[in-house]
Amino acid sequence: MYLRDPHPRNTTCAQSLRNSKNQEFKKSFLPDIQLFMQKDHLNLSVWNRLAHFNNPFGFMGYNYSVVQESVSLIPDLKNYQLLPVPLTEKEGCIRCAVVGTGGILNGSKMGKEIDSHDYVFRMNGAVLKGYEEDVGNKTSVYVHTAHSLTSVVHTLKKYGFKNIPNDQGIKYVFIPEGLRDFYWLQGLLRKTKVPGGQFRNFRPGPYYPSEFDVKRFYVLHPDFLRYVRIRFMLSKQLHGKHWKYYRPTNGAFTLFLALHTCDIVDAYGFITADHSKYPNYYYDRSAKTKVIFFINHDYNLEIKTWKKLHDTNIMKLYQGKEDSHKNGDKR
Repeated sequence: MYLRDPHPRNTTCAQSLRNSKNQEFKKSFLPDIQLFMQKDHLNLSVWNRLAHFNNPFGFMGYNYSVVQESVSLIPDLKNYQLLPVPLTEKEGCIRCAVVGTGGILNGSKMGKEIDSHDYVFRMNGAVLKGYEEDVGNKTSVYVHTAHSLTSVVHTLKKYGFKNIPNDQGIKYVFIPEGLRDFYWLQGLLRKTKVPGGQFRNFRPGPYYPSEFDVKRFYVLHPDFLRYVRIRFMLSKQLHGKHWKYYRPTNGAFTLFLALHTCDIVDAYGFITADHSKYPNYYYDRSAKTKVIFFINHDYNLEIKTWKKLHDTNIMKLYQGKEDSHKNGDKR
């Protein structure tokens, strides 16, 4: 059971991925899945339904008053649609690039192509300065958690990362992956210190640009996160002893957000089967670091999922310079 959006996006784009004839995708894809939480989305009935699911897919083990207080602060959506159809777009299509941090982009020279899209999604350590030729310079949507935000600001300083993207009109999308994130919301939206949890006494404000506009801040709904896991990323790890730790990566959630808000999606910097040929991150130019397969993610499943979405023409996946030259755009 998933909450449905009473204001679903319709499209007139003939090339839209929503028009895919692939039966497996059509069976899994819900065009009206509720993407974002709003202040009227939490009551005892909803709480009782979502209390059966572990984080970030529900509220198992959470404190109702903390979550309710946090959700009540979420601003009303100014626009129900995350991204409007560009005024110059005659076919009604929304073309998006989703840019991960994978080392496959190192030396790719994909920057110009990435920035040519109507909108560009990024997440986590979106290091841009000095890497524009490979990854572009435009950011329309930045996806993060409290943990990813606080960690990258400190760990990526040596790569020139000073702050998260702050393009004009940028949208910030927040993944509430734990109770600590709901506490973070209280500090951010009240412009105070975080009142509890791992980030107690942190001030979220300085982690965001001074021009931060709460009307362009969105919080992903647990139903959407669970929908992604169950319908697209159902891992065998859910049957193992570490099942409660499994969740798709922030990049995976970002990619599926784009698939639900755009018509045409091109993915760059996502893990591929030959990931061992590349450094872990595109900004690792001095040392060839290897991808670490953490227990809370299923990287092999993500490799297969991105390839399947590419092969069925749901999206285009950048698979390296050789593959790009050989196959070109499949759509």
